Amino acid sequence: MNTRCHHPRARGFLQLAAAAACLLLASCGGGGGGTSSASSSTNTAATPSASNPPIVSLSFAPPSVAAGQATTLSWSATNATSCTASGAWTGNQNTSGSVVVTPTAGSYTYSLSCTGAGGSASGSATLAVTDLSGNATPVIVDSGPAGVGRLINVPFVSVTLCTPGTSTCQTIDHVLLDTGSYGLRIISPGVLDASLALPAVTGPSGNPVGECAPFVSFSVWGSVHRAKVQIAGETAASVPVQVIADTAFTGAPPGCSGTVGTVAALGAKGILGVGVLNQDCGPGCTAQPANGYYYECTASNCSGSTMALADQVSNPVAAFAKDNNGAALVMPAVAPGGAATLTGTLIFGIDTQANNNIGSAKVYATDYTGNFITTYKGTSLTSSFLDSGSNGLFFSDPAIPACSAAGGFSGFYCPATTLSLSAVNTSADGAASGTVDFTIVNPQALASTVRAAPIAGSTGSAYHYGYFDWGLPFFFGRTVFVAIDGASTAHGTGPYWAY
Repeated sequence: MNTRCHHPRARGFLQLAAAAACLLLASCGGGGGGTSSASSSTNTAATPSASNPPIVSLSFAPPSVAAGQATTLSWSATNATSCTASGAWTGNQNTSGSVVVTPTAGSYTYSLSCTGAGGSASGSATLAVTDLSGNATPVIVDSGPAGVGRLINVPFVSVTLCTPGTSTCQTIDHVLLDTGSYGLRIISPGVLDASLALPAVTGPSGNPVGECAPFVSFSVWGSVHRAKVQIAGETAASVPVQVIADTAFTGAPPGCSGTVGTVAALGAKGILGVGVLNQDCGPGCTAQPANGYYYECTASNCSGSTMALADQVSNPVAAFAKDNNGAALVMPAVAPGGAATLTGTLIFGIDTQANNNIGSAKVYATDYTGNFITTYKGTSLTSSFLDSGSNGLFFSDPAIPACSAAGGFSGFYCPATTLSLSAVNTSADGAASGTVDFTIVNPQALASTVRAAPIAGSTGSAYHYGYFDWGLPFFFGRTVFVAIDGASTAHGTGPYWAY
């Protein structure tokens, strides 16, 4: 577990790598250039009267999206016996129903003409889909990179790395998106192109720098280099990144235990940490050589070293030329039965463009470690956090049945039926508070194709019992803002969460 002066800092997907044994499903796409999955209800309306013409209505929820983000078109037609679609969709439709669509950028009009004993009528709804070429990029929940087994609730983005000051670049897909850690980390073996020749970061004595980055379930060890990082239309010109399991680098020091260094073990090709802090260690590593993070390494030995803030692995969002005060993660809702794929959007900046305004979202200030307070069943958990890199909600509740070891869900909860629960989140300064209603399902009862679902697990002894880890299921059906420490927004200065 990453710490800063004995306080939690980088969280990283609790039970994720151990979850190469995990699984599961997600939402559909369609309309306007995507695919579709209809869930149309049958027509149970009374026989239309000859004196009443049809009434047709259509609507989208949410009413506008970024390219690649899902939205649901719902429609109904009273006093109608048949309906025909036109415009951005076609074919005969039931008199009421819904369909999930995942369109590309553009404006799409969905029209419906319906006929009944009283005549005919039409209706339409227009969907505006913004382009992702600027400050937004797709977030995909799917089966992950080849060879990693079954995964559940693992969000991926694509990231482009370049040698600073050049156009020599490599785009890497299936990088895990983690709001609970800070900085970009890429697997070296089988992933990173050696021709990039990223310049090494050196320590105070002039030796190459290695880092041990501990997460809840594992650690990653590797060298630290500088890279130009590009995501969507945003660029960080030169930021320190970690090259995990660098084959040209010395092995991990004795204090760096539980390391993973392959795509199969990690379940991803890397980790993109876009949480509320700037560096993965912070000021504590600038003064303490035995910080557990940073080392200067020779060919035969690595020794603990202080590390200047400018040389620590850093949140690349803070280094963007614009839209650099934070980010927003937008994810569609997921039904209790789960979904086979899921597409959301990572939008950079807060209150900097039309697509990243906080609006009516409530702001939850964090402490300097990125934590706030969750009260669950009367217990105040003062080290709680929002973490897209955790593949479930993780909290302690011995009243909820635990899953058996069979099927790869050890550590998760397996309620007999869908369980509805609630907790109260409070900002670290006490200024904001709100109830969060959530559900959890039995992962062992889900279809094998499911890749996203509202599941939860126990904190156990992996860290301590003073936290509630709001993992990826918290983000389903929400827009969650992540304001970086010290960054100014129209709603205050980070660090804070808003949703």
